[in-house]
Amino acid sequence: MRRSLRLRGDAALMLVLSATLGLLLYAQRDGGAPTTSAPRTPGKAARRPSPVPRAIQAPDAGAAPLAYEGDTPAPPTPTGPFDFGRYLSAKDQRHFPLLINQPHKCRGDGAPGGRPDLLIAVKSVAADFERRQAVRQTWGAEGRVQGALVRRVFLLGVPRVAGMDKADTEEEGMRAHWRALLRAESRAYEDILLWAFDDTFFNLTLKEIHFLAWASAFCPDVRFVFKGDADVFVHVGNLLEFLAPRDPTEDLLAGDVIVQARPIRARDSKYYIPEAVYGLPVYPAYAGGGGFVLSGATLHRLAGACAQVELFPIDDVFLGMCLQRLQLTPEPHPAFRTFGISRPSAAPHLRTFDPCFYRELVLVHGLSAADIWLMWGLLHGPRGPACSHPRPAAAGPFRWRP
Repeated sequence: MRRSLRLRGDAALMLVLSATLGLLLYAQRDGGAPTTSAPRTPGKAARRPSPVPRAIQAPDAGAAPLAYEGDTPAPPTPTGPFDFGRYLSAKDQRHFPLLINQPHKCRGDGAPGGRPDLLIAVKSVAADFERRQAVRQTWGAEGRVQGALVRRVFLLGVPRVAGMDKADTEEEGMRAHWRALLRAESRAYEDILLWAFDDTFFNLTLKEIHFLAWASAFCPDVRFVFKGDADVFVHVGNLLEFLAPRDPTEDLLAGDVIVQARPIRARDSKYYIPEAVYGLPVYPAYAGGGGFVLSGATLHRLAGACAQVELFPIDDVFLGMCLQRLQLTPEPHPAFRTFGISRPSAAPHLRTFDPCFYRELVLVHGLSAADIWLMWGLLHGPRGPACSHPRPAAAGPFRWRP
């Protein structure tokens, strides 16, 4: 009976939050600031991909360096020009209050040695309640996974209200509604971190440094941290297998590593960086912001380094600059697919949204909330994906199956 009442209460809360969110989105439909940018067959161990750099990370001699815009999956960010004058005048403002905190997040589960083995930190925005729910109830669920204790937080800034003057009391009222909504969500799920800076694409660097400082202060004993976007699918079991032999007291930052990326100098690009802001021809090596994992030791060192590096408006490149200050090279891993799963040119009819791909990977970027739910069901259903079942050899020439 108690469980039934709790489920009904959760369902009622979801309906209230969803209805309120819909009203706020209608009032603010031109605004919003988006984020950047398998179970194994029983008795059979999952195959772990070997850590070989992707082809883009080893360009041929004499080839032109890669362009940042081409290296990064295009997030649904505003396409308007970036106000560099305003950015440069405010770039040293890097300390903002924490409006919603989760101070007990990393205090374990009461068991001996109950510190979290893995903290999942997901970049989100207020309007993305649907994605947060998908993460909470699929790959980002808290609890014990393969014996490891997993905890979760979402990282948010204050929503911007489009089309309103900064001094307008109506804007303050709308912001207050958003904060009230997020506080209600925080009381229900205890996983919201909200800071007092505007939640914009170019403020993701602020989200980066504030999270590193928060995790260092409130999760000092965490073994590993996964940080990524809300539109990714993560195979936490495969991630934990990758981390099992690693020592959390040693440096580690692994993901989809990009090297020799060039700054974009075209003014009409959302990634435009003038030479006055960054004058070098290439960026330092960095892990794609869609998702990466780092050790507890690197978390603390990175928090210190990023506090000393001048802010840069592209968050994953900024993190590469912090790694460069530490003289730490990010580790490439082919199971982190921050570009999604590409369709091979030799197989135009190949279906890439297939659990047989996802069960071998750690992360796939660029999924909708519905895609995350669907893939989770396909991988974690009672029978699982029928990928390893042997098939009789087909007669005649080889053909890709549609």
